[in-house]
Amino acid sequence: MVFIIFKKVAIVAKWMLFCVSACCFFYALSGCESINDYSTNPNHRLAFSVDTLSFDTIFSTVGSTTKQFMVYNPNDEALRIEMALLANPGKSGFRINVDGRKGDTFRDIDIWKKDSLYVSVEVTVDPNGAEQPLIVEDSVLFYVNGIRQSVLLQAYGQDVHLLKGGVTIARDTALVADIPYLIYDSLKIAEGVTVTVEKGVVMYMHSGANLIVEGTIKAKGAQNKPIVIRGDRLDHIKTNVILPYDLTPGQWGGIRFGASSFGNEFDHVIVRNGMTGLTFCESQPDRMKISIRNSQITNMGNNLLTAINCHIEASNSEFTNARDSTLALVGGKYQFAHCTIATLNILGGRGVNSPSLILSSQWVVGDNKTQYPLLQASFDNCIVDGGHSADSTHLFGGEILFDTDEQNMQGNSETFNYRFNSCFVKTARQSNERFINSLFINSPSYLKTGTKDEEYTFDFRLKNGSVGIGKADRTVSEQYPVDRYGINRLSAAEGASIGAYEYVYQEEKGN
Repeated sequence: MVFIIFKKVAIVAKWMLFCVSACCFFYALSGCESINDYSTNPNHRLAFSVDTLSFDTIFSTVGSTTKQFMVYNPNDEALRIEMALLANPGKSGFRINVDGRKGDTFRDIDIWKKDSLYVSVEVTVDPNGAEQPLIVEDSVLFYVNGIRQSVLLQAYGQDVHLLKGGVTIARDTALVADIPYLIYDSLKIAEGVTVTVEKGVVMYMHSGANLIVEGTIKAKGAQNKPIVIRGDRLDHIKTNVILPYDLTPGQWGGIRFGASSFGNEFDHVIVRNGMTGLTFCESQPDRMKISIRNSQITNMGNNLLTAINCHIEASNSEFTNARDSTLALVGGKYQFAHCTIATLNILGGRGVNSPSLILSSQWVVGDNKTQYPLLQASFDNCIVDGGHSADSTHLFGGEILFDTDEQNMQGNSETFNYRFNSCFVKTARQSNERFINSLFINSPSYLKTGTKDEEYTFDFRLKNGSVGIGKADRTVSEQYPVDRYGINRLSAAEGASIGAYEYVYQEEKGN
């Protein structure tokens, strides 16, 4: 009985194998029959998803990201592409991949009726010794039935000072503004070394790259020639909107100032779209760690500025948009005047984890807690704002967090010494004498707040009718009479405004 069953199974298996083989045979015959059946009509052309495939600026000697375009056969008959090739192979720096095959020239490519195929393109730009970008062009040529069609390839090339492999600057150096710097790995300034960054310098930071300062950096830009430190992605993310990588946080590491670093200066410096922003390691509050003036630190993937037991002074500066805290100040001495400290929802409303401002007298790492007295934290004519509600059920809430013992919450001149003078603070209304002439609860109104229609751009200048217009302490404004855009605070009819930017009336649309 068992033998009979096995015999039947074997017969069925043989029959199934015969059927599969027959199907494959007839399918192959069918395919062979249609393979030789191509249109020879010269009016039957290819179609392309783009006429010109454009790349954003490409750094010399560094390969681009890959872009693609589609080749379509819109006709009711199959076509044979006799040849597809780069017009200038090996000269322009472009490289192509046609339907999964790499090379410069491809022959006899079959494309069925109403079908399509991909062409992938990369480009590397050779150095040209020029300070300005140059245009690099090539074409992908397609020959079908004796007719030539083409797609233009176009990229802008930019020469850079390429710092790759983990460079350490071991002697006093000046970074000049002839062409940009591309920091491909981390760049370190050794202890005891001073690096001067000239106005107009642009530093592009590759993914994961950090600037590590053990010595001193003096970055002094100008209003018309700021120093810019940003990610090196110049292209766009195609999400629900076309979003530039330059507006996307977390594109590179951050700037870390070591314990041995003192006397740093940032003036008209823009630092954006990193992961950790500025991090100041445990230091000594009796020595100036950094002076930040007329600068913008913005759009970070974690904390934006963290300092442990440091001495920092900042004025006329914007500290905005981080997925964790905007300022986290632990112990030490801090003075902020005419600064905007704010985080609004970024990248499609993704929430932020922490308040914009954290003042702390303790630093916790794992199970270890170190106490650092907050000797001074003064804020004059500043905005502290964000997306959290001004929580009236707590002593402090909203966009401010005091991380200290409960008895220090109201302030302590020796261990938790803070003061807010003529500020807006997004928290419940305070009667504490350490809040002088300050505003609470309802946020200021800004020119741009990162909505989808604005492609997630932000502009923290005050709008008409905003809270904070004319509410600054004039005696403080007299020390900082001009904001980072060159607007004079002391000539405003309403009086000087709080925040990093002096209010300027905007003409209403339609007037």
